[in-house]
Amino acid sequence: MATLDDLRKVIQSCPVIDNHAHNLLLPSKQEAYDLLSATTEAQGDALTDTHTSLSHIRAVRQLRELYDLDNDAQWEDLMEKRADILHGNFESFLRRCFTGIHTILMDDGLDDTTVYLYDWHDDFILDKTLRVVRIETVAADILREMYRKGNLPIGPALHNDDMCAEAWITFLQAFESAIVTEINDPDVAGFKSVICYRTGLDVKIAGDVQVATSGLEAFQSAYLPDCSRKDFRIESKGLNDSLVISTCRLLSAAAKQDSISKPLQFHTGLGDADIDLLLSDPSHLQPLITAFPDVQIILLHTSYPYMRQAGYLATVYKNVYLDLGEVFPQVSRNGQETILRQCMEITPFSKLLFSTDAHHFGEVYWLALKQFRQAFEKILVDYVENDDLSIEQAIDAAKAIYFNNAKRVYNLDVDLPEIEPSEQPRRTRAQSNREARIMQAPQPLQLPWREPEAHEKPYDLDAFTKFTDQNSDLKFVYVQWLDYVATLRARMLPIAEFRRLVTEGERIGISRGNTGTLQNDHVTSAVSSTGQLYVEPDMSTLRLTHSKDPLASATTIASFANEDGRPSTCCPRNSLNMLTDRFSNDHGIDLVAGFEIEVVFLKIGTDDQYIPWTTNHAWGTFTPEQFDIALPVLAEIADELANIGINIQQFHSESGPGQYEFVLPPLPILQAIDTLIQARQVIHQIARLHGLRATLHPVPLNSVGSGQHVHLSLNSSTLSSEDLEKKELSFFAAVLEHLPSICGFLLSNTASYARVKDNMWTSGAWVAWGTQNRETPLRRVKQGRWEIRCLDGFANPYLALSALLAAGLDGVQEGRQMEMKDCTANPAALTETQREDLGITTKMPVSLEESLEELEKDEVLKRGMNEKTIDDFIVMKRAEKEMLDGMEEKERHAWLIERY
Repeated sequence: MATLDDLRKVIQSCPVIDNHAHNLLLPSKQEAYDLLSATTEAQGDALTDTHTSLSHIRAVRQLRELYDLDNDAQWEDLMEKRADILHGNFESFLRRCFTGIHTILMDDGLDDTTVYLYDWHDDFILDKTLRVVRIETVAADILREMYRKGNLPIGPALHNDDMCAEAWITFLQAFESAIVTEINDPDVAGFKSVICYRTGLDVKIAGDVQVATSGLEAFQSAYLPDCSRKDFRIESKGLNDSLVISTCRLLSAAAKQDSISKPLQFHTGLGDADIDLLLSDPSHLQPLITAFPDVQIILLHTSYPYMRQAGYLATVYKNVYLDLGEVFPQVSRNGQETILRQCMEITPFSKLLFSTDAHHFGEVYWLALKQFRQAFEKILVDYVENDDLSIEQAIDAAKAIYFNNAKRVYNLDVDLPEIEPSEQPRRTRAQSNREARIMQAPQPLQLPWREPEAHEKPYDLDAFTKFTDQNSDLKFVYVQWLDYVATLRARMLPIAEFRRLVTEGERIGISRGNTGTLQNDHVTSAVSSTGQLYVEPDMSTLRLTHSKDPLASATTIASFANEDGRPSTCCPRNSLNMLTDRFSNDHGIDLVAGFEIEVVFLKIGTDDQYIPWTTNHAWGTFTPEQFDIALPVLAEIADELANIGINIQQFHSESGPGQYEFVLPPLPILQAIDTLIQARQVIHQIARLHGLRATLHPVPLNSVGSGQHVHLSLNSSTLSSEDLEKKELSFFAAVLEHLPSICGFLLSNTASYARVKDNMWTSGAWVAWGTQNRETPLRRVKQGRWEIRCLDGFANPYLALSALLAAGLDGVQEGRQMEMKDCTANPAALTETQREDLGITTKMPVSLEESLEELEKDEVLKRGMNEKTIDDFIVMKRAEKEMLDGMEEKERHAWLIERY
């Protein structure tokens, strides 16, 4: 009779069929990907928080065992040991990682040039690796080849319905032919769709004609216009649905006619940030499951967090199975146990399949299997001890989930090796021979590995690789940064050079003196003739340029680094980033900003003077002139912004002639400003293509002025609403106290002060705040959200927000009390006594020089920002003022409009 020890032995040693995994990285690509991704779906900046997740902390402890390190080894120690392993007998290490894996069914459509081919992995497992064909990759490859041969209707041909229909039929025939070929390939175990990532799992079931028509419409209207820029990624509802339905029909026909049954896997549930979580619920697949009862459907990744929905489908539909992968090792121990229990609540053991969903790193295979065995043992032993299962039933369940179910579902010609109580999974003869050769003549794997200095690898290589993989036709990257006087500077790099710069961890060197010049490179006394700064592009800001750009290009925002690689304190972007970190780390406050871009569109009149583009409008109107002249251009701007991932919330006319506003979404402060800079550039460039000048000049015409209002929100996941409100009021109490000096950054040009007037709905002439009061420089919209109205397009927003945060941080740290009261009236309409009762006693600066004088003596801002930055800024602004004062009014006005 079997014992609990026998059950534990089976659970811990039974060979597994890994029914869903991915290729390992090539040695040359190992350093381009971060092992942090092993325990999370987070990417980019979000990956930095992984160190505090339960899944990561547990993985660190277990990797000490794999790396043979002491129990106190930290992540840095693990990475150092990993570097040694890569230098040494890496293949022997991988063999350890793959211990216990009999067969791998590998989705090899995730990567191409960065990973080993699927069959390379055969040397490390007991049997062999078979392919899982990703249908969207098959389709994209066909369309890429059609494009290369000139067989896709691009450009004017898009409007030729016959050409589009012919291309659609050609593509669909090629796709179905490719799927049939893969069905008959003995090395293909099954198929997979990632429609969950693209358009969601709600596949629309219809007749052949309707499906084809819907696919053609999506192909022509949504896919073809941008296909080459998106590297032929298929992400159009009707098109994606048609691929899934065509594949199901072919699989169903093969099962009925040829008795060839190959399952179709679906990514379900969790994914990285580009997935629509609501549409990843496998319940959406119910119509498809019902329509194709002969197609075996595998719901991947436990459908987390929709385990119960997935378990229900696997229970009531004969053709549905539930995969138990990815949550090992990406979920905490307790979470994994809960997930397994929920998957088993009603689902028969015969419908559950094991997988690792491992990718890129051998460590992920090892962690996933180790953690699955731990959770599985705890649960099955518990079921036995509580008489839910006998020991024999539990052993059968373990063998089924590890091996026998996948063998049956995928029709694999493999047998489960006999498991003796004291025996480890055995190796094949080929495996043993290979190990013997390695032992006799060790061949260290030579890698181009170089232990990096702390500052040598500044870039998020995962983000860069993902972006360039999705946009393979890129030829140039514009590396851009905003200088002290808000001039957007740039270096244009061919993509090959940019890729080298990123992968080798290099930066672009510029003279330190470049930070002290004016818009026309006029030298100021802030210029240093010695020293070097290094421009460091931020991969999180990478986005395509708009479709009208003459180059196949992308743009990225950069910061400055010193020669030792540390962030330069003279960089406004770095200064802002450090301040936001202080709020988050020291006070539990996350800051969010949303900008309003007020812009005036001008055209050249008969006397070469700028005149308004449209005149027959007012705030919020939609006149025939606007409809005929303005709307097409405004909509084009909105579309181009959306195409590069900047989704404005609305746009509308403002009060001035030719004046319109674009409202950007709220984002974390640094991201909000980066997005603002990139959005303004699109507006300027599209306007230029229509013969217009889009200007941010605060008063370009003798009319209502333009601001660059910013909404600032204080949020917290740890503070109570009462504590957060106290800190909020302390923040803005300090901002009001320092507002005259902060205006040096907010209103940074003499022309800015034409808006510092009463009764103009700009910001008023008094330092004050009021709930929903647009005649005060600070408008409180609601608790936690304030609008800064005394900011315009001349400002460097990184400096402007840094000044606000430096003052606010001092207020929060000191617990500043909000002495000034909520002003619900126009301060200019109040008597002096009424203003004093509200605490309104200070007027706004009326000139740039007045603001600079206040800034010069503000020690709080100098402590909170960088004193040299402030000193250099003051020097440059005074030099700029002197230069502009030397111009005639007409020349000065045009000069500023041309630059802002």
